[in-house]
Amino acid sequence: MKKRRLGKTGMVVSEICMGTMTFGSSCNEDEAFRILDRAYDAGIDFYDTAEIYPVPPQKSWVHRTEEIFGKWLKTKPRDGIIIATKVAGPGHGWFSPPLREGKTALDKYHIRRAIEGSLQRLGVETIDLYQTHWPDHDVAYDETMEALTELKDEGKIRYAGCSNETSFGLMKSLWTSDKHNLIRYDSIQNNFSILNRRFEDELAQVCRKEGVSLLPYSPLAGGVLTGKYNGPVPPEGTRFVRYMAEGERQKRMAIRFLNENTLASTVELMAIAEKYGMSSTVLSVAWSKQHDYVASTIIGANTVAQLEESLKATDVILSDEILTEINFVSKKIQYPMG
Repeated sequence: MKKRRLGKTGMVVSEICMGTMTFGSSCNEDEAFRILDRAYDAGIDFYDTAEIYPVPPQKSWVHRTEEIFGKWLKTKPRDGIIIATKVAGPGHGWFSPPLREGKTALDKYHIRRAIEGSLQRLGVETIDLYQTHWPDHDVAYDETMEALTELKDEGKIRYAGCSNETSFGLMKSLWTSDKHNLIRYDSIQNNFSILNRRFEDELAQVCRKEGVSLLPYSPLAGGVLTGKYNGPVPPEGTRFVRYMAEGERQKRMAIRFLNENTLASTVELMAIAEKYGMSSTVLSVAWSKQHDYVASTIIGANTVAQLEESLKATDVILSDEILTEINFVSKKIQYPMG
């Protein structure tokens, strides 16, 4: 599998990253191990998790994903695996994080609490990429970056990244790091897919000019781009069918991903994929990888079969003709996820 440099770091990572957010909820431990083993055999050396996983966030299973991944990690050479995990950050009223009694600010105290727990669950001394899961614009960036710098100095992390961050937040953090000679964010992990191209509006330019790598998550738009929701009845047990019955937060998320515009876009994208002899899954993962500011595309799976389909995109490079047809759909149905 091809490798790419992550930001300005010393790390070179596989261009596909194995996401783990369902391990311990919709994906049990045995299947998680099979998925991780297959990913490893396919040449994936980059794995992403978080202290708050699995999803949807619940107190009954919080931390379970790191525990499962930590058990699997013991079966592989540590130096051959690049580990990324995250400190939760605040819920911003969207939900109450089910850990530390909902108190998850990105201050020194909470970052310190979070890293100690993650190191223990993962069974390692050092985390390769430590990310802030949600921004905390109410906490001064110098405090957050100072806390991360201390962790690097202590050998508990190698590099830092952010997730779900804004253009303001990323630039503010980089300015703070430059001014005070602190660790910098070398990556940003945001939602990015053919159905959600908002990253291209501003953040892509920040990444290019500042040498920050995007780690796009949800390249299949939560599974919508596979086409499985385009039938007359959505399949039972799928994520957004479950989410519609799991509370207001999940319902709002389901509607954002699953609506008239996303389904209409998916129909047209599936036709493009079929025209060129591939599945819409392969088309979507390949499209995500084919951006100059992307270091590694994060894929997820509940089964080995799902993983196998995403892996077919490993060596696929979309032609200019295909990209033009995809762009036409995006212009025809603009911002289908809002």
